[in-house]
This record gives sequence, C-alpha cells and structure tokens, in this order.
Amino acid sequence: MTDTTNQRPASSHAGDDAATLPTTYAPADVEGELYERWVERGYFTADAKSEKPPYTIVIPPPNVTGSLHLGHAFEHTLIDALVRRKRMQGYEALWQPGMDHAGIATQNVVERELAKEGKSRHDLGREAFVERVWQWKAESGGQISGQMRRLGDGVDWSRERFTMDEGLSQAVQTIFKKLYDDELIYRAERIINWCPRCLTAISDIEVEYQDDDGELVSIRYGEGDASIVVATTRAETMLGDTAVAVHPDDERYKHLVGTEIELPLTGRRIPVVADAHVDPEFGTGAVKVTPAHDPNDFEIGQRHNLPAIAVMDEHAVITAHGPFLGLDRLEARSAIVAALRADGRIVAEKRPYVHSVGHCSRCKTTIEPRLSMQWWVKVGPLAKAAGDAVRDGKVKIHPQEMEKRYFDWVDNLHDWCISRQLWWGHRIPVWYGPNGEVVCVGPDEQPPAGEGWHQDTDVLDTWFSSGLWPFSTLGWPEQTESLAKFYPNSVLVTGYDILFFWVARMMMFGLYAMDGTPPFHTIALHGMVRDQNGKKMSKSFGNVVNPLDWMDKYGSDALRFTLARGANPGVDVPIGEDWVQAARNFANKIWNATRFALMNGATVEGPLPAPEELTASDRWILSRLNSTVAEVDAFYEDYQFSKLSEALYHFAWDEVFDWYVELSKTTLAKGGAQADAARRVLGEVLDVTLRLLHPIVPFVTETLWTTLTGSESVVIADWPQDSGYRDAEAEAEIATLQRVVTEVRRFRTDQGLKPGQKVPARLDLAGTALVPHEDAIRSLTRLTAPEEGFAATASLPVAGATVALDLSGTIDVAAERKRLAKDLAAAEKEKAQTTAKLGNEAFLAKAPDDVVAKIRARQEAAEADIDRITAQLAALPQA
Repeated sequence: MTDTTNQRPASSHAGDDAATLPTTYAPADVEGELYERWVERGYFTADAKSEKPPYTIVIPPPNVTGSLHLGHAFEHTLIDALVRRKRMQGYEALWQPGMDHAGIATQNVVERELAKEGKSRHDLGREAFVERVWQWKAESGGQISGQMRRLGDGVDWSRERFTMDEGLSQAVQTIFKKLYDDELIYRAERIINWCPRCLTAISDIEVEYQDDDGELVSIRYGEGDASIVVATTRAETMLGDTAVAVHPDDERYKHLVGTEIELPLTGRRIPVVADAHVDPEFGTGAVKVTPAHDPNDFEIGQRHNLPAIAVMDEHAVITAHGPFLGLDRLEARSAIVAALRADGRIVAEKRPYVHSVGHCSRCKTTIEPRLSMQWWVKVGPLAKAAGDAVRDGKVKIHPQEMEKRYFDWVDNLHDWCISRQLWWGHRIPVWYGPNGEVVCVGPDEQPPAGEGWHQDTDVLDTWFSSGLWPFSTLGWPEQTESLAKFYPNSVLVTGYDILFFWVARMMMFGLYAMDGTPPFHTIALHGMVRDQNGKKMSKSFGNVVNPLDWMDKYGSDALRFTLARGANPGVDVPIGEDWVQAARNFANKIWNATRFALMNGATVEGPLPAPEELTASDRWILSRLNSTVAEVDAFYEDYQFSKLSEALYHFAWDEVFDWYVELSKTTLAKGGAQADAARRVLGEVLDVTLRLLHPIVPFVTETLWTTLTGSESVVIADWPQDSGYRDAEAEAEIATLQRVVTEVRRFRTDQGLKPGQKVPARLDLAGTALVPHEDAIRSLTRLTAPEEGFAATASLPVAGATVALDLSGTIDVAAERKRLAKDLAAAEKEKAQTTAKLGNEAFLAKAPDDVVAKIRARQEAAEADIDRITAQLAALPQA
C-alpha cells in the first residue's frame, strides 16, 4: 500500500531498540558525530562515472571573508532539502561547494590587519601583499565551511573550489581571451562609479542608494539677459563644467543656444548647447554639464564634442588649479558655495535637501562618478541570449512573476565595467609594449617579454569569475567527465536580490562558453530573511541573529524546519525565536512518538498485511500516508517549501502522533492478530514519515530511522513513492470518529471538566460506523462505562451517535448556567450590533469592502457562539 522498494532488515527486539534511545532528544549529542559519519562514508560524494541520472546544484559561493548568517542558513536549508531528496530518489546528486575570493572585501580585511601593524599594502608591494592575503585565507578565511557542517549541508567536500584556484584561474583567462578575440571585451575611457575609500571602480550593482541629507544650490552663470540659473547638489564639480544644456524646444533659452557664458570662479567661458536629454519642466530647465564627473553629462559631452575636465583625483581631492586645490570634495563644496555667495552668484539654497545618493556596498563611502580608462564587456549580444533563453523556455524562472524583473534588467543592460584597481583578484591578462602594443594572453600562451613590456595592473571584478561558477567548477575549459555529467545544473536556488549581480552573469557566460547551453534549467528565487515583525535584519536595528546561537540552543533541525516552513517562493521570510522553539518541540514530538512505537513493538519487518486484515484506523493512516507522499512530491517539484513543510508537520503531528498513535494504543492493548498488524502499520508509517522529513530535518530522522529499521542510513534510503492506495471509506469512518471525539472533548472543556477527569457515559452508536470504535472513543475522551444506577444528566448528539453523560457531582450546575447565560448575552449583543450595521444602507454605501467583510465575519461568529452556548445550556443537568 506504500512502495517499500527495498525491504530493510529489522530488529525483532523493537523494545530493546527503544531502550537505546535516550528519553529526551539532545541535538548536541548527535549532530556533529552524524555529519562526520556521512562525510566519511562518502554519501555526499558525486561520481561522474555513475550511470544514475545527474542532479546538480551549485552553492552560491559565500565570500571567503564571511560567516554563516541567517540568509545563508535559509538558502542552504532549501538547497540541501532538494539535493537530499534527489539522492534518495536515485539521482547522482552533486551539491558543488566553494568560496568566492571577494576582491574588495578581502583586500579591505587584510589592509585593516596591516594597518594595525602601521603598514599599508604599498609598504609590502604587490607580490608580498598578495602572498599575505593567501596566508590570511589559510589561517582565517573560510570559517563558513565549518558552520555549513553544523547546519548539515550535504555538499561534496572533495570538490570544494575557490575562485582563485589554479583551475578556475585558467577558466577566467580562457574566457577573457575568447571574449577579447570576439571583440566583446574592450578598453575605453568612460564614467564609472569610483570608491575613494577602496580606490577602485565598482559596477552599478555594487552601488547602494540611500536617502542622504544634502544641499541644493542654485547658481547663476553669466550676466544679465545672457545668464542662466542651474541647480546642483555637488557644487564642487562646477570647476569641471564645460557647458550648460537646455532643451531644444525651450523658448526661454533659444536666444542663448550657440553662445558662450562665463563660468563663475574660473574665468572660463562655456557654451550653451541644446540637448533633448534635458527636462524643461524640471527646475529651471537648464543643467550644468560636467562630462568627467557625471554619466549623463558624459553622454551629452559625447554628443556635442565637449571636453572632459577632471577636477578630482582618486581620493576625491580637488586637482583643479586655484584656491580649492588640495581640498577634499566635501571641504571644497562648502568653500565653493561660500565663494559663490560672496560673488553674488547664489540664487537659492535648500538645506537639508534629501536626495538619493550612491554608496559603496563594501565600505559605505559615497561613490564619485569619475571619468576613467577601464576594461568593459560589450553585453549587448550576451544579454540578448540570456533574455531569449528564458523567453524560449530553455530556462524557467520560479516564481514566474519574477520573469518581468529579470527581463527589465537583461533587456536594458549597459556595458559592464570589469576592471578593478585592486591587487587581490584575477589580474587582467593583457600586456602593453613599449611602442603602444596591446597583447591579450591566453592560458596556454607565453606573455611577451623584453624591455618595456608590462602587464595591466588591474584585476577583474569578482562577479566575472563567479559568473563562470556552474562550469568552471567542473573543469572547464577542459572537457572533463564531470563537465559532461553535471552540466548544466538542474536548478539554481538563490535570492532575488542577486538576480542581477550573479544570475544574469552566469546566464550570459554559460550560454556563451557552452555553445548555447544555459547553466541551469530552472532559477528558483527565494526572498530575504527578516525578523518576526517583517523588518530587515540590520546591525543598526539591533535585530541581527547569529544562527549558530539558535542551533546551539534548539538544534540544527529546529532552525532548518523553521526556515523551510517560512519559505514561500520569491517572498521574504519572517523568523523569530518562538518559531524555532516550536520547531524544537516538533523534533521532540517526533522523538517521543517513535520511541513509544519502538517500545510497543513497531516493526518494518515483512510485508504489510492485506487491507482486509487491518482495522479502519490502520487503513485510514495508510491512505493518508500515500496522499501525503503525493502532496509532498508535488510541492517539491514546485519549490513550495512552506507548503510541503506544513503538510509534513500536520500529517506527522496531527494525524500520526495525535490520532493514529493514540488509536493504536487500543488495538495494541487487545493483542492478537490485529495488534500485530498495527505494529507493522505503525512501523511503516513511521518509516515513511521519517524518510519524508529527512531532507529538512536530517539529524533527528537519521537517529530514529536507523534505530527503527536497523539499516545503514536514511541519507541513502529510498524516497517514498505513492503506491496509489486510497481508502475513502476508512477516511470517512475515522473522520466521523474524530468529529465525535473532538465534540466530546470540546463539551468537557466547556463544562469546566479537568483533562484527566473521568466521566461515566453511555454511547449510542447503533446505525453508525463507529460501533467498532467504542473503546477508542472512551479512551480518547476519558469516558467510563455506565454502572448500575447510571442516570444521564446531559446528552450530546453528534454524527448520528449520541453520547449521554452523567455530570452529577462533577460541576457546579448553577454557577455554570450563570456563566453561560452571561456569555450568551454578550454574543446576542454582538449579533444585534453587527446586524444593525449591516442593515444600514448608508453605512454599506460608504464603508470599504474589507470593513464590511470584517463586520459580516463578526456577525457569523456571534451566531455560531449563540448556537454553541445554547446547546451547552441545553446539555446541562436540570436543577
């Protein structure tokens, strides 16, 4: 009735097995030992020679400077669940691990270490500094690897890669050369985002924008009728202005187009040009043009052949000759505004002026647009291929609504600045000769030698090498067995926040390098982890959580289950400690229920009995088990981690532990063939349930499953399959039983009876399917058999049956009637108020739909309360 493809050897001494389990589950006692055992036995090692179908996922390579945060733990949990399930399904599953060299971040870390010694990288020189970084990596880098083990990541550690490895470096040099030869890489002087702290160019996607308090200054250029007012938040850049631009159709300035006006403080005269980029409705309709310090101005300058005058160096210090020479940009801003004010040139000043300002994502310094000679990737044809691969269905984005965000990006990509003015990273493989020669060198070529030849000093953007990750980690450019077996990846699981940083890069490079084969079949995007109030986690907010703390306190399984349970595709995930504690309670429930089953002889030995040999509760749970297998499989295929976690939670806790285990106690107590059948069914249900749970909570399930089955490891067990067995009749029968038990329990609670208090009752089950379940109903509701002289004082009709109870001596009837009468009055008042509102046409015409819906829901709740309380009053003994 469930597909048990491999019959596992089982101990015939299940009670003895239970005795080997501690009475309570202590995660810290088992997790580390279990993980090392899995690794030593090679469960996570992928074999390129295997005939099994491949299933490949790469880890989004964490920075070598990083440590495990909740975002990592969240993403790794989802990936690990997918990989563990596919491994159990018979796939040759590869989860490729590794780390990114993180150019800017790592160089910053090591430079800070040097600063403590009173040194800079320039004191060491390039070669010695790079050697120092490698030394730091060996000693301090990669602590995240140990933390991944704590979490239970089933990665193939034998394949661990680093983006500066020799093989990956060869891949970088190979694709650079290929792109260069295909004229898709070029060198040009353009405006870039410059970090004056990191002293390097950074790409658009490495700029973080935030609202800053600044100033908006309006400055008059020229004199009299030949004057124009421009506004700027960066007054210091006016020293590099080479024009003022207006819209061609702006009548206010037509008489000035083609003339020159004086640029204040400089003694230079600059032209007034007409350009359609200018918005005549914004501000004065005129803009200052500084081609060397603004990307839009650069484009205007190109169109009008304007000179580009750089007025700041790499430290954002003014280089223009005059009284401001040597001032920092912010010092210069204040000094220039003061000088303009003294000269009568300031028309208006607005402070504070809140506007969006770009900051370096690494060091948070305000970036400076700067004209600079850099290396660029011509992304046009690469981006088109990346867009077409999704449009043509070669690659699916999940959830589908994220496609628009992807297309908005790849369809509007600007050329990518790939050079960085750093020492740590892949050095650009281009040599310059004494007579202006430029030679790009491939990995199998010797660089030119001789006097005057030197290599480019820049390194490549970190995202250049990580964009090759899905195939460089498999040995490309060599045509390895691993590349043939495991490329393309089955799915990429990553956050929507790096859709542009990383995903688009991998799509472009994968399609280009691998003859049009995309790097993955599916892109499964998840959201960001937030605190329990939905707020972004930030050190400044004081709500950042170290996942290791929660793993220490509640166990890795509890953290994993909490994260998976919150993971709706593409949606942010709130998480709080209370939820992790609840997941820990779930792990304990699994432990206790399995331990009970083992102590009562649950077994996986032998085939399941035929349906006709089983009780209705046995057939019901097997039917529900198969339905759950099918449901969980469907959710996995749709990357619905939250829904599959909920399905498993409610099946395991509500149906298996709270109902079937309790129902089986009655069967086991009777003994005989049905008790033996129940032991086998109980073993089967726990076996399959533990296997279903394993990908998300691997540690507790490994301990329990191996004890239950006597088998080697659940990691390499078969994934359960839905046999198709369903028993609608048994499901209906047990649903009726559940309804009766639930109603009696609710009645007991309403009457104020203590949970363990036994009450005499007569059960009239004639004509229902509940006759065989009388003992179970009594056991689950604490109802004893009626003795001689039994007199029913309350009658509870439910599901065609009648439960008559003798409540004499168990409750204070007068007090209970008084309490219920008070509750009934409150419910009737609520009904009257809501009915009046819903009957008011004027109110209904003005009230929003959601307000009306809430009032209608209150009315329905009040009506339900009235029915319930009235029934309770009727059921009370007569005074």
